[in-house]
Formats: sequence, structure tokens, C-alpha cells
Amino acid sequence: MRNSLEQTLLAKITDAAALAAKIEHWKAEGKKIVFTNGVFDLLHLGHITYMAKAAELGDKLVIGLNADASVKRIKGEDRPVNDQNNRAALLAALFFVDGVVLFEEDTPRDLIVKLMPDILVKGADYTVENIAGAKEVLANGGEVRTISLVEGYSSTSIINKIKGKTA
Repeated sequence: MRNSLEQTLLAKITDAAALAAKIEHWKAEGKKIVFTNGVFDLLHLGHITYMAKAAELGDKLVIGLNADASVKRIKGEDRPVNDQNNRAALLAALFFVDGVVLFEEDTPRDLIVKLMPDILVKGADYTVENIAGAKEVLANGGEVRTISLVEGYSSTSIINKIKGKTA
């Protein structure tokens, strides 16, 4: 049983080319593909709520996950706390996540163009104009949506709490 569970999780974590082929298959079946991205360093209620709401917008939820090198450039040298393999496995373990793909760039724009989801989702702390790949998804007839974030949850605040720092 453990082997099949492990295989199921690993099957969700893939590269961009394999995921693009999967998405093409899903679209041929009439499935609506939702894409979001992030670091997802310390998985918390804010992340889970956000991804669950994103999943409700379509049939398949795909997560673009910043690779470790990208996280270091964006968040600083002491991030991520959890490496990319750990973060990818945690995301793949969520029942509402159908695919996880790592990207090395600072934004997922190129990945989004390659996968071309039906719906691109980011947190409401973004405007459509500031969302990487939004212009391309909209030009392809897709949608761009924002989702309200759960107040009081962030990986940075959790890390600071662990270190004994206050916000």
C-alpha cells in the first residue's frame, strides 16, 4: 500500500513538458485547468485555504513551485526553510492538488505560457496587472482571478515567531 501511495504522490510532481502533455489530455476531456504558484515554504492554514479556494474554480489544480535557487533570490539566503523536494511532496499530498512543477525563474511567466491554464490565480494582494502570465492567459481566452488571503498567516511570521522575533 505504501508503494502505491508514494507512486501517486510522485506522479503529481513532474517537469513542465510532462505536465503540459497532461494538461493537453485533461483539456481534451473538457477539464478546466487552474494554475497558481508560490514558495509554500512552511505550509499553513493560509496556504491550504488559498489552494482549496483555487481548486474550487476548476477541475484540475496545478501548482508552480519556486525552486530553491529562486526562493533564495526572492526571500533571502536563509530561505527556504524546507527544500524544494520537501515542499513539492507536501503539496502533492494534498487531495485537491493534481500537479506540482518546479520553476527556477523569479516569476512563473514562461511556465504559465507553456502550460496555458484556463484560470490563473493569485492572492488578492496582487492586481491583475502585476500577475506574471496574466496578459498571456487573458489573450488566450482564459481568466485571471484573485483570492482573499487568510489574515495573520505567513511563513515569514511563523519563522520570526520561532526565532523569538515579533512582527
